[in-house]
Amino acid sequence: MLSSGYFYHMYTFPPTLAWIAPLVLIEVVLKGVALWQAGRNNQLYWFIALLVVNSVGILPAIYLIFFQKRKR
Repeated sequence: MLSSGYFYHMYTFPPTLAWIAPLVLIEVVLKGVALWQAGRNNQLYWFIALLVVNSVGILPAIYLIFFQKRKR
């Protein structure tokens, strides 16, 4: 027979998801914006790098801050 503690653990929110979920959301948003900008600016190498590398938002943030072409 299973103890009641098993069912308590089975249906509670794991603490690791408390910090993974926001990181995934940030990664998706930053990657989407960076891919959009790289595509619009015809920067094929950045587009491929952003598409392939998963860096928890670090590479897209670097691209958006330092390497995207800015309108004047």
